[in-house]
Amino acid sequence: MRAVGAVVGALTVVTVTLAPGAAASDEQSKQWYLGPMQAEQMWKVSTGKGVKIAVIDTGVAETPSLKGQVLTDEVPKAVAYHPTDDYTGHGTSMAELIAGTGAGGGLKGLAPGAKIVPYRVKLDGIKGAKEEARTPEPAVALRAAADTDAKIINISFAGMTTDEDEAAVKYALSKGKLLIAGVGNNGENGQADYPASYPYVFGVASVDKSLTASSFSSGGGYADVAAPGEGYPGYCKGGTVRYCDNRQGTSPATALTSAAAALIWSVHPDWTVYQVERALLDTAGRTWPKDKPSKYLGYGIIRPRMVLEDKNYDPGPANVDPLQKQDGHQWASVAPVAPKNSPSPSASASSQAQDKGSTGATSAAGSSAESSSGGSSNTTWIALGAVGAVVVVGGGALAVARARRAR
Repeated sequence: MRAVGAVVGALTVVTVTLAPGAAASDEQSKQWYLGPMQAEQMWKVSTGKGVKIAVIDTGVAETPSLKGQVLTDEVPKAVAYHPTDDYTGHGTSMAELIAGTGAGGGLKGLAPGAKIVPYRVKLDGIKGAKEEARTPEPAVALRAAADTDAKIINISFAGMTTDEDEAAVKYALSKGKLLIAGVGNNGENGQADYPASYPYVFGVASVDKSLTASSFSSGGGYADVAAPGEGYPGYCKGGTVRYCDNRQGTSPATALTSAAAALIWSVHPDWTVYQVERALLDTAGRTWPKDKPSKYLGYGIIRPRMVLEDKNYDPGPANVDPLQKQDGHQWASVAPVAPKNSPSPSASASSQAQDKGSTGATSAAGSSAESSSGGSSNTTWIALGAVGAVVVVGGGALAVARARRAR
């Protein structure tokens, strides 16, 4: 049996502080980004209702906050192996950050009206040969999700580096899906992880509470946007508490970006994936030139409110991919592609990532410890979208154009 083919993006537990039965306000008050993003105001316009998001991860437990939010029956039977049995808690955290209602002391999702379709796949943390044998590979689940009516596919993990993985990404893109993936937790100078490094996959970087580029967020130039990725609670698997403080990683930043896309798509259901992508890119908070994306934060920090409040917002052409001009390395097409033979069953995710040009995937245990926190002294100040909100973007030459998909 080959090693697990992908690893969960870092969602590090720093401290555990909550007692069982903590009030909902305790958890939601720690979701510091909801205020600056003006979530309450956005929810008056859109909650993401009518949008389904496929969460390909470690499974999604049906917590009180996710009651009625998880469409287990819509998981294709071929890949529906215990989709609500989350073996690490990672997938549940992503789902709550996207579409949690906040009930029962849980997290409030940025798109609480959206629905989650859970895909439990083989990632870091799965235990036992029997479980590994029965649990679908990420590529298989991705293909299955591509054939459903889910508009958005959230991929908060790294390591999809095989030929079969690449073919599955192309297939999902050919079906008009919005694939959103974290760039990884390899640090400022680290290569971005796959699948975010593939052409046309929407890559997400992380910022912290001060809205500074996170020191662990990979700075390889594959980010399209950034979102808050640290300093708030996540679902805990097992133990005496249900939520653990100070989680971090590009994984939660990815989940929030998926939720932002759902908010926009809900009020503009006739828009294509290209128009939703363009809306996220155009309205992102930045001060550098639009045609010179930041190496660390791409086009800037997501601001879905800017789209929701502008009734006259023009999303541009429906059939022009806004990522195409930025992709230095492009596929000839994203027409449906049959899966190729995967490499040797003994190959690990890390070695495969090296072959593709990555520095290797980050495990669920932590972010890059050796990465620096800043880089140069250059900083750029931008508004997140709320009056008085200030963003610090650290980490060096932010106005330098990137060769986004060069290998």
